[in-house]
Amino acid sequence: MELKINMTIVLEDILKDKRRVALGGHVRPDGDCVGSCMGLYLYLKEQFPHIHTDVYLEGVPDAYRMISGTDEVKTEISEDGAYDLFICLDCGDTKRLGFSQPLFEEAGETLCIDHHISNEAYADNNYIVPDASSTSELVFTLIDREKISKAVAEALYMGIVHDTGVFQYSCTSPETMEIAAELMRKGINGSEIIEKTYYEKTYVQNQILGRALLESMLIMDKQCIVSVIRERSMRFFQAQPSDLEGIVSQLRQTKGVEVAIFLHEIEPQKFKVSLRSKGVVDVSVIAKHFGGGGHVRAAGVMMSGSSHDVINNITARIALQLDHVEKQDEE
Repeated sequence: MELKINMTIVLEDILKDKRRVALGGHVRPDGDCVGSCMGLYLYLKEQFPHIHTDVYLEGVPDAYRMISGTDEVKTEISEDGAYDLFICLDCGDTKRLGFSQPLFEEAGETLCIDHHISNEAYADNNYIVPDASSTSELVFTLIDREKISKAVAEALYMGIVHDTGVFQYSCTSPETMEIAAELMRKGINGSEIIEKTYYEKTYVQNQILGRALLESMLIMDKQCIVSVIRERSMRFFQAQPSDLEGIVSQLRQTKGVEVAIFLHEIEPQKFKVSLRSKGVVDVSVIAKHFGGGGHVRAAGVMMSGSSHDVINNITARIALQLDHVEKQDEE
């Protein structure tokens, strides 16, 4: 894997003389965010007990509560003073840190560990590898593999599983599989982690997925599929934002579709847009154009306006890429 930042990160060097360390991930944490944050948090607690370590995340989804230490996650800032070091994981920019952003800005030193291609290296130290399968994989490369406990292995394995779609996505490299195997040798129950955190859905999650699929539409000569979940539907099903995870990936599996677009209405005229591509379209470029970010095949952005306006703006950018590909094929 090639580093976006031309430097070698040695975790022990960065931790030298640090007394207070905070970890944080992006808003609405997904499996890789929780897995990488908890994996590194547990490792620091076990191997550097002299360092006071805290982890800050928005509410951890119930599905990930099987990971050790999630009951210690802080969901608000206390008045304990600034940290010597803030490590942000799986977070493409500081705004995505949400409520923990002030802690990052006040910290004596900062480190960013991430695999988003849109990341512009905003920390003092940056370990950014866009072609890595997950941030959890990057955490594995930074820590002493001989000292990885079963609890740490469970967290990192979960993160890798989620960002590779259970090792199905193109970001899954031979190195990814080797790392997963090494984590399994720590005694974890890999199949249980996959079942409990990735496949198992609550009744509410299945209901909201059913609504999203039933009301989806094929557009752009059936090259794109789009679905919108309104705020009123969230209230009707008594669903939380975390209940929407996996919907856009399910939409992407539709035969013949190149791009899946999923809109979640946060408030009137404001949407969280999730984009997934099968490979021809670089959705990270589209998301970045509108102020978001992500990966070539998975990206997201917040957009305002009517759902029709948002969809029209997104599809116009998709059309530009598809037209470019078509012209190349003709040549």
